[in-house]
Amino acid sequence: MNFGRIFLVKCLLLLFSSVKCSVINRLYKAVNETALLNITAPGSIYHAIWKRDGQRLVQLKDNDVKYFVNKDQCRCKILQNGTLQIRQVVKGDSGNYTVTVYERDGKWKAEEKTSFFVQEPVPQPILSTECLNKTVSVKCEVDHKAKGEEFTIELTQPNGRKIQKNAAMLELQTRHSGTFRCAVKNQVSEKMVEKAIKCSGKLDLYLILSIAGGALVFVIFVIWLIYCIRRRKAKRREGDDEQRMMQTLPAECDRATRELPPTPYAPTPKQVRVQQRPLPQPQGQQQPQPPRPRPRTQPRTPNHPKERP
Repeated sequence: MNFGRIFLVKCLLLLFSSVKCSVINRLYKAVNETALLNITAPGSIYHAIWKRDGQRLVQLKDNDVKYFVNKDQCRCKILQNGTLQIRQVVKGDSGNYTVTVYERDGKWKAEEKTSFFVQEPVPQPILSTECLNKTVSVKCEVDHKAKGEEFTIELTQPNGRKIQKNAAMLELQTRHSGTFRCAVKNQVSEKMVEKAIKCSGKLDLYLILSIAGGALVFVIFVIWLIYCIRRRKAKRREGDDEQRMMQTLPAECDRATRELPPTPYAPTPKQVRVQQRPLPQPQGQQQPQPPRPRPRTQPRTPNHPKERP
């Protein structure tokens, strides 16, 4: 039997049985907020020491607090449960924090590490759009002045999205109209802006046919309406003319009856002689006529009385 191997295994079990736990946490806070760095080890805390990047900050032992740095400059405080509180954090408070917990007998109990990050809130993004030749050109811009900080800019369109880290601008072109969203975010804040875009040049076939059909129906309706109006006016004019004619016809008949010439009649012999007599001529144009022969006188026969039978 190999006693060397057995002894080595027992030593390793004894060594690892003394190791309790080692946890690494990540914590993000915005500028001027209050941060709480907790201890996840179970049980009450008798002795705990907090360090930042290897430098001791504060110690809690049997409810007694001891500071290794300026308390006002640290703006930190250790609570009774071992939690480290930092007020009005600044970017200089970022770092790797380590807390070591000990038992009452001085044995090592646990050690926890926390990566603490202080970030500034992201600014409001700017979303600009433009319609070019039936396509939509979209730009998502952000003016992020904080250097060395990670942030994500995201441009969402109806058919997908585009994401990039630490980029000042995202741009895309698409033929699909709809609602576009530009979002900028980091671990402590997020801001976004939305805009509905619809380019007039992007019309589908059904919409074009619908518009054309509606226009054709409207034109036909207008033509039919004009025809009906004119026809009604023409009928009204014909009715007015007939009524006017019926009103004027009796008056015209009476007038014609009054203006008719008298009936011709046979002239008398005297009128005939008068008509046959030549009209007198003017004196300047009258010519002398030859003397007429005098009629011979005939002797009258005597009237003898009739004899009575």
